[in-house]
Amino acid sequence: MDSYFANISWSFLKLSIKIVSQSDIMIIERLGKFNKEIGGGFHVIIPFLDIPRAVITIREQLINIERQQVITKDNVNISVDGIVYLKVTNGKMALYNVEDYKKAISNLAMTTLRGEIGGMNLDDTLSSRDRLNGALQITLGGAADNWGVKIMRVEISEISVPLGIEEAMNLQMKAEREKRAIELNAEAKKVAMIRNAEAQKQEQVLIAEAIERMADAKRYEQIAIAQGQKEAMENINKAMQESPLAAEFLLAKDRVEAFNEFAKSASKDKILVPYESADLIGAISILKDFMGRKDA
Repeated sequence: MDSYFANISWSFLKLSIKIVSQSDIMIIERLGKFNKEIGGGFHVIIPFLDIPRAVITIREQLINIERQQVITKDNVNISVDGIVYLKVTNGKMALYNVEDYKKAISNLAMTTLRGEIGGMNLDDTLSSRDRLNGALQITLGGAADNWGVKIMRVEISEISVPLGIEEAMNLQMKAEREKRAIELNAEAKKVAMIRNAEAQKQEQVLIAEAIERMADAKRYEQIAIAQGQKEAMENINKAMQESPLAAEFLLAKDRVEAFNEFAKSASKDKILVPYESADLIGAISILKDFMGRKDA
């Protein structure tokens, strides 16, 4: 008899103690109605009155959106699949507000995906995955809030197009790349021609500036020479006014210099015959007299 009651007591104790994993929550019903939600750790309930209804994980979960055929706005049949990441935030709502929150979210994701892609052209569908992900997350998030579930993120895994469409797209891309290459080549040639013309223009400008500077230098040189000649003439005129022998000195000087240059010639056939020896001797005398007066 004692063993009978001991077994009953042990069974009662076992039913009273509940240990829940840290990553789960347990829904407890009392007499068929929701009583409480218990988290990870050690808990005591009233046997027979309190019954564990379900254990729900609170870890982040993922749901695969099954591959499905979808028709785009421009009547192209494509295949699409994806993944939804979610997390249960309210176990009571996840259990009582929907029969199967995972199945509900999966079906809603497929329906939303068909609606979004049905309003987009093929090119937009292939290039707008972020837009599709955002639209799915907004739609699913609004519905999942009523089920105690938070949609973490939505990812479109793959978008497949028929083989014929893919080949046509590859040809189109190839044509676009060739067109772009031609445009870039033409643009490069245009830039090169412009730069070459600018270089030639700059070269001509530099040449013109150099010619102008050379002309200015020549002009300054001529002015300086003329100024020197003017000053020399003024000095000669002054000297001639001061001394009557100045003019004869200049003439005698030129004759002597001419004679010296002729004497320096290496030719052996030369014969020096003064036209007027007296004039030459007179010139030398004039030079001597002029130099003597100058020294005095």
